Amino acid sequence: MRFVLAIFAALSMASPVLAEDYEKGPNGGQMLDVAGIDAELLTSGNTVTINVFEPFKAKPVSTKGYVGAVLIVGGSGRETVTLAPQGDNSLKGDAKSPIPSGATITLTIKTAEGKSGQAKFKK
Repeated sequence: MRFVLAIFAALSMASPVLAEDYEKGPNGGQMLDVAGIDAELLTSGNTVTINVFEPFKAKPVSTKGYVGAVLIVGGSGRETVTLAPQGDNSLKGDAKSPIPSGATITLTIKTAEGKSGQAKFKK
């Protein structure tokens, strides 16, 4: 019996995490740490907005010099959307069609300082 419990415990620790630990962003979106910043995802229709903040703070960070893109996967569709700096601390881009509920949105971002990373959001 102990052997079975030990195997179960080992497998439960080795299995991938099923859900991300999202923070709630200042604008109500999902927020994750990536590339040394906090990225907040907002979607509306076919528009994707990433707001950028200092880690663990709600202080906006300028997106001048940032490069980003998102891969939107929903149902049988996949689309890559290039993001461009918009306003003081945002990156925006438009998909060809509205972003479906339940879509997975993978952000790839590179900061002005050259740090890069990825974060996966679930709409």
